[in-house]
Amino acid sequence: MQNLKVIYEDNHIIVVEKEPNIPSQADKTEDMDMLTLVKSYIKDKYNKPGNVYLGLVHRLDRPVGGIMIFAKTSKAASRLSNQVREKIFKKRYLAVVDGKLENRKGTLEDYLYKDQRKNISKVVSKEKKNAKFAKLDYEVLKYNEIKNLSLLKINLYTGRHHQIRVQLSNYGHSIFGDQKYGSRGRGKPIALWAYELTIEHPITKESMTFKDFPKKVGTWCILR
Repeated sequence: MQNLKVIYEDNHIIVVEKEPNIPSQADKTEDMDMLTLVKSYIKDKYNKPGNVYLGLVHRLDRPVGGIMIFAKTSKAASRLSNQVREKIFKKRYLAVVDGKLENRKGTLEDYLYKDQRKNISKVVSKEKKNAKFAKLDYEVLKYNEIKNLSLLKINLYTGRHHQIRVQLSNYGHSIFGDQKYGSRGRGKPIALWAYELTIEHPITKESMTFKDFPKKVGTWCILR
């Protein structure tokens, strides 16, 4: 079984690192996925007979790495899902993007349309049928003049399909290594990482923040 990095665990939730290129849940590729991986971990650790309950509360795109939380009970799953809807559940990302941004801080607000057939999203006018509002904040943490790459911290307000990737690409600063929406880093892993997650504990109601950073290798050397 693949090694699993566990960041936090109690009787109600488990927080783990998703490595890039692992699906959040089973898909048509039949590759090992995070839901199955974490279930196997729990089953082995606690010698549980039969099926293990594990609630999928949120997802990360397959090529994206970073922090994920799963619910170990149905009550926890229901309460965390409510937090997602009520925007108590907060996710922050790191991204390495092409070029130098004009402003050190900014907000991107767009309307996105998902093309189900092609599995891509694009920025459209708000009048388009099925267009959904998308919002994020960004802050430039570092700029590498030699490589012409910027390291961004991103605060996500809405969880639209491929949202960060589409909005930054539309803004003229696509994510390095993004095979669908980018222009640089073809063949390299996408430089997008979910590094911070804030929740209200589903049982104790305590505010909890978890962090997990990418290894400083490859494109992430800009973190040095």
